[in-house]
Amino acid sequence: MVVNIRIGITGLPRVGKTQALIKVIRLLEEEEISVGGMVTEAIIKNGQRQGFYVMDWETRKKGVMAKKGLVSKVNVGEYGVDLETLEAIGVAAIERGLETKDVVVIDEVGKMEVESKHFVEVVKDAFETTTPMLLTLHKKSRNPLLQDIRRRDDVRILEVTEINKDFLPFKILRLLKGEQL
Repeated sequence: MVVNIRIGITGLPRVGKTQALIKVIRLLEEEEISVGGMVTEAIIKNGQRQGFYVMDWETRKKGVMAKKGLVSKVNVGEYGVDLETLEAIGVAAIERGLETKDVVVIDEVGKMEVESKHFVEVVKDAFETTTPMLLTLHKKSRNPLLQDIRRRDDVRILEVTEINKDFLPFKILRLLKGEQL
Protein backbone atom coordinates (compact mmCIF):
# COMPACT_ATOMS: atom_id res chain seq x y z
CA MET A 1 0.00 0.00 0.00
CA VAL A 2 1.38 3.37 -1.02
CA VAL A 3 0.32 6.84 0.05
CA ASN A 4 -0.41 9.82 -2.16
CA ILE A 5 3.06 11.32 -2.30
CA ARG A 6 5.21 12.85 -5.00
CA ILE A 7 8.95 12.44 -4.67
CA GLY A 8 11.48 14.21 -6.86
CA ILE A 9 14.93 12.68 -7.06
CA THR A 10 17.62 15.14 -8.08
CA GLY A 11 21.38 15.19 -8.16
CA LEU A 12 24.37 15.98 -10.30
CA PRO A 13 24.69 14.36 -13.73
CA ARG A 14 25.81 10.71 -13.61
CA VAL A 15 25.44 10.45 -9.82
CA GLY A 16 22.87 7.66 -10.08
CA LYS A 17 19.37 9.19 -10.18
CA THR A 18 18.03 6.62 -12.63
CA GLN A 19 19.73 3.75 -10.80
CA ALA A 20 18.15 4.88 -7.52
CA LEU A 21 14.77 5.14 -9.26
CA ILE A 22 15.03 1.64 -10.73
CA LYS A 23 15.99 0.23 -7.32
CA VAL A 24 12.85 1.79 -5.83
CA ILE A 25 10.73 0.38 -8.67
CA ARG A 26 12.09 -3.11 -8.07
CA LEU A 27 11.46 -2.81 -4.31
CA LEU A 28 7.87 -1.74 -5.02
CA GLU A 29 7.32 -4.60 -7.45
CA GLU A 30 8.68 -7.09 -4.90
CA GLU A 31 5.79 -5.94 -2.70
CA GLU A 32 3.34 -6.38 -5.61
CA ILE A 33 2.83 -2.65 -6.09
CA SER A 34 2.30 -1.92 -9.79
CA VAL A 35 4.52 0.67 -11.44
CA GLY A 36 4.21 2.35 -14.83
CA GLY A 37 5.71 5.30 -16.63
CA MET A 38 8.93 6.07 -18.44
CA VAL A 39 12.58 5.46 -17.69
CA THR A 40 15.59 6.75 -19.61
CA GLU A 41 18.79 4.84 -20.20
CA ALA A 42 22.13 6.07 -21.49
CA ILE A 43 23.42 4.71 -24.78
CA ILE A 44 27.07 3.89 -24.10
CA LYS A 45 29.58 2.95 -26.81
CA ASN A 46 33.28 2.48 -26.13
CA GLY A 47 32.78 3.91 -22.65
CA GLN A 48 31.30 7.14 -23.99
CA ARG A 49 27.72 8.37 -23.69
CA GLN A 50 26.26 8.59 -27.19
CA GLY A 51 22.65 9.32 -26.38
CA PHE A 52 19.59 8.17 -24.46
CA TYR A 53 16.85 5.60 -24.84
CA VAL A 54 13.36 6.18 -23.49
CA MET A 55 11.62 3.06 -22.22
CA ASP A 56 8.06 2.24 -21.22
CA TRP A 57 8.56 0.52 -17.87
CA GLU A 58 5.50 -1.71 -18.22
CA THR A 59 6.01 -2.97 -21.78
CA ARG A 60 9.82 -2.52 -21.94
CA LYS A 61 9.38 -0.96 -25.37
CA LYS A 62 12.23 1.46 -25.98
CA GLY A 63 13.50 3.81 -28.64
CA VAL A 64 16.29 6.31 -29.18
CA MET A 65 15.15 9.62 -27.68
CA ALA A 66 18.41 11.52 -28.22
CA LYS A 67 21.72 10.82 -29.87
CA LYS A 68 24.90 12.55 -30.93
CA GLY A 69 24.72 13.26 -34.63
CA LEU A 70 20.94 12.80 -34.83
CA VAL A 71 19.53 15.35 -37.26
CA SER A 72 16.66 17.05 -35.46
CA LYS A 73 14.87 20.36 -35.17
CA VAL A 74 15.59 20.13 -31.43
CA ASN A 75 19.14 19.92 -30.14
CA VAL A 76 20.24 19.94 -26.50
CA GLY A 77 23.97 20.26 -26.20
CA GLU A 78 25.54 17.78 -28.61
CA TYR A 79 22.41 15.62 -28.83
CA GLY A 80 19.69 15.70 -31.44
CA VAL A 81 16.35 14.95 -29.74
CA ASP A 82 13.61 12.81 -31.30
CA LEU A 83 10.45 14.25 -29.77
CA GLU A 84 8.22 11.80 -31.66
CA THR A 85 9.91 8.83 -29.96
CA LEU A 86 9.71 10.54 -26.57
CA GLU A 87 5.99 11.12 -27.05
CA ALA A 88 5.13 7.76 -28.62
CA ILE A 89 6.88 5.78 -25.89
CA GLY A 90 7.44 8.00 -22.85
CA VAL A 91 4.35 10.20 -22.82
CA ALA A 92 2.12 7.24 -23.70
CA ALA A 93 3.66 5.22 -20.84
CA ILE A 94 3.00 8.02 -18.35
CA GLU A 95 -0.60 8.43 -19.52
CA ARG A 96 -1.29 4.69 -19.29
CA GLY A 97 0.44 4.47 -15.91
CA LEU A 98 -1.75 7.24 -14.51
CA GLU A 99 -4.83 5.24 -15.50
CA THR A 100 -3.77 1.76 -14.43
CA LYS A 101 -0.83 1.70 -11.98
CA ASP A 102 -0.31 2.21 -8.25
CA VAL A 103 2.78 4.40 -8.79
CA VAL A 104 3.96 6.37 -11.84
CA VAL A 105 7.61 7.09 -12.60
CA ILE A 106 8.89 9.89 -14.82
CA ASP A 107 12.59 9.69 -15.59
CA GLU A 108 13.56 12.38 -16.28
CA VAL A 109 12.07 15.86 -16.19
CA GLY A 110 15.12 17.33 -17.89
CA LYS A 111 16.33 19.65 -20.61
CA MET A 112 15.55 17.28 -23.47
CA GLU A 113 12.14 16.14 -22.28
CA VAL A 114 10.76 19.63 -21.62
CA GLU A 115 11.26 20.45 -25.32
CA SER A 116 8.10 18.37 -25.90
CA LYS A 117 4.86 20.27 -25.28
CA HIS A 118 3.06 16.93 -24.90
CA PHE A 119 5.54 15.80 -22.24
CA VAL A 120 5.14 19.06 -20.30
CA GLU A 121 1.35 18.76 -20.44
CA VAL A 122 1.26 15.12 -19.27
CA VAL A 123 3.54 15.98 -16.34
CA LYS A 124 1.28 18.90 -15.39
CA ASP A 125 -1.78 16.65 -15.75
CA ALA A 126 -0.14 14.01 -13.55
CA PHE A 127 0.01 16.52 -10.71
CA GLU A 128 -3.77 16.92 -10.99
CA THR A 129 -4.25 13.25 -10.07
CA THR A 130 -3.89 11.46 -6.76
CA THR A 131 -1.48 8.87 -8.21
CA PRO A 132 1.77 8.63 -6.24
CA MET A 133 4.73 9.67 -8.40
CA LEU A 134 8.48 9.32 -8.51
CA LEU A 135 10.27 11.77 -10.76
CA THR A 136 13.90 12.36 -11.49
CA LEU A 137 14.60 16.05 -11.90
CA HIS A 138 17.44 17.81 -13.67
CA LYS A 139 19.33 19.60 -10.90
CA LYS A 140 20.24 22.89 -12.52
CA SER A 141 17.68 23.57 -15.25
CA ARG A 142 15.70 26.78 -14.85
CA ASN A 143 12.90 25.56 -17.10
CA PRO A 144 9.53 26.82 -15.82
CA LEU A 145 8.15 23.27 -15.40
CA LEU A 146 11.10 22.24 -13.25
CA GLN A 147 10.89 25.42 -11.21
CA ASP A 148 7.16 24.85 -10.65
CA ILE A 149 7.76 21.27 -9.51
CA ARG A 150 10.52 22.33 -7.10
CA ARG A 151 8.21 24.99 -5.57
CA ARG A 152 5.24 22.68 -5.02
CA ASP A 153 4.31 21.95 -1.41
CA ASP A 154 3.22 18.41 -2.31
CA VAL A 155 6.61 17.32 -3.72
CA ARG A 156 9.37 15.99 -1.51
CA ILE A 157 12.74 16.63 -3.18
CA LEU A 158 15.59 14.27 -2.29
CA GLU A 159 19.12 14.55 -3.61
CA VAL A 160 21.14 11.52 -4.66
CA THR A 161 24.81 11.78 -3.73
CA GLU A 162 27.76 9.42 -3.87
CA ILE A 163 27.33 8.94 -0.11
CA ASN A 164 23.59 8.16 0.02
CA LYS A 165 22.90 6.50 -3.37
CA ASP A 166 22.88 2.98 -1.90
CA PHE A 167 20.43 3.62 0.95
CA LEU A 168 18.27 6.40 -0.55
CA PRO A 169 16.00 3.91 -2.41
CA PHE A 170 15.06 2.31 0.92
CA LYS A 171 14.23 5.74 2.39
CA ILE A 172 12.06 6.51 -0.65
CA LEU A 173 10.26 3.18 -0.27
CA ARG A 174 9.47 4.01 3.36
CA LEU A 175 8.13 7.44 2.33
CA LEU A 176 5.92 5.88 -0.33
CA LYS A 177 4.51 3.51 2.26
CA GLY A 178 3.70 6.44 4.56
CA GLU A 179 6.26 5.54 7.22
CA GLN A 180 7.65 8.35 9.31
CA LEU A 181 11.41 8.89 9.06
